[in-house]
Amino acid sequence: MSLLGPVEVRSLAERLNIRPTKKLGQNFVIDGGTVRRIVRLSGVAPHDVAIEVGPGLGSLTLALLPEVAEVVAVEIDPVLAEQLPLTVAERAPEVADRLTVVHADALKVGPAELGTEPTALVANLPYNVSVPVVLHLLEVLPSLRRGLVMVQSEVADRLAAAPGSRIYGVPSVKAAWYADVRRAGPVGRNVFWPAPNVDSGLVSLVRREPPATTATREEVFAAIDAAFAQRRKTLRAALASWAGTAAAAEKALLGAGIDPSARGEQLRVEDFARIAEQRAPAAAHQPGQTGRRPR
Repeated sequence: MSLLGPVEVRSLAERLNIRPTKKLGQNFVIDGGTVRRIVRLSGVAPHDVAIEVGPGLGSLTLALLPEVAEVVAVEIDPVLAEQLPLTVAERAPEVADRLTVVHADALKVGPAELGTEPTALVANLPYNVSVPVVLHLLEVLPSLRRGLVMVQSEVADRLAAAPGSRIYGVPSVKAAWYADVRRAGPVGRNVFWPAPNVDSGLVSLVRREPPATTATREEVFAAIDAAFAQRRKTLRAALASWAGTAAAAEKALLGAGIDPSARGEQLRVEDFARIAEQRAPAAAHQPGQTGRRPR
């Protein structure tokens, strides 16, 4: 196995006439120790099928391939998507058959486009779309059991924030619907080329069952969006449009056992699920209908 270092990354980029762009969130990892650390902390096992979003020139891909059964690399840049199998064949021929490259937008892929059901997400995510990508993949790939992603440090803090925190918000609550989320460590700027002007952080995700509720995920997420759209307001005021009126919002909150004068940042995802149930269509609560509604 021959990982990519600073010289190799720059040389490969020059040969391909690649100039990293902010539009695609391209910052290539040039430190072998960092990619090995990511793979180790991800907890992947030999039976795992890993999905990697934004593999770029292949720094993390090369470290990941020997540790799993398959890597499905989703790359939006056509030049990088075409080059990645060639790089792997040259530097790691013994595991080259474990790589599948999908030239696509990660925000638009599902099991059909991937041709498989990945069990782990391991990626240095494009920072400009990191939260939407994480939430999309957790939604459309129920086979994902765990993940370790590198994102902007500020985003890592928000994803892993607990209720009551100043930075707790929509990403925190929605991620908690799918998984237990925690910070897994910092990453310095000097491990990238070009070096970003922001710090980075690792986020660990371990799949868990969503809250037991008769409301759908869409209904719960609508309540979350409404609560944080005006986060300085009390829930009674913030949820007025969502519920129809402030009085209806108060009724829903009281029905869920929530103080109408509380604010969104004080609530757990389970609390939002109970609130959503109060506004769910009446048909969901008719006699004879039990258990969770379809998602």
